[in-house]
Amino acid sequence: MSSGEFERSASERRESLKELLAQARGCARCTELAATRKTVVFGAGNADAELMFVGEAPGASEDEQGLPFVGRAGQLLNTLLQEIGLARDQVFICNVLKCRPPGNRDPQPIEIDNCQEYLLRQVELIQPTAICTLGNFSTKLLRGDPTGITRLHGQPEVIVLGVRAVRLYPIYHPAAALYTPRMLETLREDFHRLPELLALGPPEQPPAEEVPELPETAEPAGGEHGLAATDALASGPPVQAAAGSEPDQLGLF
Repeated sequence: MSSGEFERSASERRESLKELLAQARGCARCTELAATRKTVVFGAGNADAELMFVGEAPGASEDEQGLPFVGRAGQLLNTLLQEIGLARDQVFICNVLKCRPPGNRDPQPIEIDNCQEYLLRQVELIQPTAICTLGNFSTKLLRGDPTGITRLHGQPEVIVLGVRAVRLYPIYHPAAALYTPRMLETLREDFHRLPELLALGPPEQPPAEEVPELPETAEPAGGEHGLAATDALASGPPVQAAAGSEPDQLGLF
C-alpha cells in the first residue's frame, strides 16, 4: 500500500468518526438517558491511537464538559500516561455508555445493548493495537465473562471486538486506585508493562469472511446535539468547553 493510499484511508476514518459522533449526539435510543443527559460523551483522543481506554460510563463532570475522564481519575490517568512516555493526545479514551446514567447508577442491560454499536464502530475506525479496560464493568462486558478485575488485571489476551482483533489488557480503574495505595501501586505496575505490550504490534486479524458486518448506526434524531460535528483539528489536550457551547470532542483527531 502506498503512503497516499494510507493517508486517504486515515482521512476517511476520521470523517467516519465525525459522522459517528454526530449520530451519537442525536441518539435517543435510551429514553431516560436522552432526557437526563447534558451532553453525549462520545470519547476523545487520537483517531490513529495504538492504545485505547474503555471505562464504564460518564460521571457528573464528564456529562457537564462532554469529555471523558476529566476529574481526579482522569488526572491520575494523565500522570500514569506521562510515566510511560505517552500523552493524552496520543491515545483514545471513551466509555461503554456515551451518556451518564442518572445518579451514576449502573448501566442497564438494554442501555448497553443500545450503545454497543458506537463502541464497536470506534474500535473498527480507530484500529487500536491494545484496549485497556478500566475496572470490573468494562472488563466483564468486553470479555463476555464474569471473571473480576482482581484476577485478570495485568494479563493481556487477544479477543475479537466486532470486526477487529485487539490485545485486551484489563487494569484497575483509576477512581478506585485513588483511595487505595496498594491498588494504586498495582495499577502503576500494570501501566508500566504497556509499552512492552504495544511493541508486539496488532494481533493477526480475522479473515473478512469470518467477521460479521456491523449494522449502520441509526440516523440522528435531531435536537441540540444533532449534527454539530466539529471540523477542528487542534493538537493540544482537551479543554473545558465554555458554558452553553458544544464540546470539541474531536479536537485531538
